[in-house]
Amino acid sequence: MRGMLILSLLLNIVILMPICIGLATDRSWITAVYGPNTAARGILLSIYVAIGLVSGLLLIVRDPKLVAALLLVQVVYKLTTPLTVGTLNNPVVISNLAIAAFHIVTLGLIWRTWRQ
Repeated sequence: MRGMLILSLLLNIVILMPICIGLATDRSWITAVYGPNTAARGILLSIYVAIGLVSGLLLIVRDPKLVAALLLVQVVYKLTTPLTVGTLNNPVVISNLAIAAFHIVTLGLIWRTWRQ
């Protein structure tokens, strides 16, 4: 369980770091995927920075209950993105679903450990 917990947190950081930099610097590949620079994109950047920072903190603290709370929120928002975006044919939606699947495995291992 510890290994998957660490991998889920690292996955968050590794994926969010370039996305946050791209959002903050208004890179062309970000505009192609996330649309033009708007207040909504700024809010998304804030959310992504928060998830990245909390993931980094949890790599130090490593409390499975706190990790589970973070991952559960992520899984819910990632699984709802096809509904809110209205398509499965979007790179953000596709990556969200793949990351959600990974985090679901970690959540299952955390849950199994708690139940023992």
